[in-house]
Amino acid sequence: MFSDVFLFLINIAFSLLGIALIVRAWIYAIRLHPFNPYVQSILRLTDWMIHPLRKIIPPGNRADWASIVGAWVVAFLYLLASWVVYTGQIPAPQMLLPALVAAIFTGLKWALNVVLWATLIQAILSWVNPMAPVMPVLQTLTAPLLDPLRRIMPNLGGIDLSPLALLLLAQVGIMVLQQISFSLFGI
Repeated sequence: MFSDVFLFLINIAFSLLGIALIVRAWIYAIRLHPFNPYVQSILRLTDWMIHPLRKIIPPGNRADWASIVGAWVVAFLYLLASWVVYTGQIPAPQMLLPALVAAIFTGLKWALNVVLWATLIQAILSWVNPMAPVMPVLQTLTAPLLDPLRRIMPNLGGIDLSPLALLLLAQVGIMVLQQISFSLFGI
């Protein structure tokens, strides 16, 4: 029972940090204004990890490689910690390469979770409180994903089905990535 609680706490802690790093990379990619209060909270939450990494890994034109590598490292450490708690053993050296690859899929799964939650929160707020202060941030984050779907989806007047399509695609992607990650590393 305690191992289940500990696995749950490990999952929450590592997932939140990994997601914060992914959101930081996403913020960099879409050039969201750095003085936005929501952006500031993500930057402050992750600065302790990104500043040392930036000395080794410079940012690219549209990609914050330090944030991406940081999320991958957090996913790798999450898989190792989960393995240790779940099995009670330190992983064998031959398990490290599958864990490194599975960390990529875990990071992608976290990225799809960010897409899923940002889209869901934006959709709910558009009905409940479209003038909420976080709406411009959510619209800026999700626009690059929703706009191509809006061009494909049929126009139903005032009903926009593109968030629903994006939610379905993200959920299917999460299930596929979870299965791949599990088959590689077993966690």
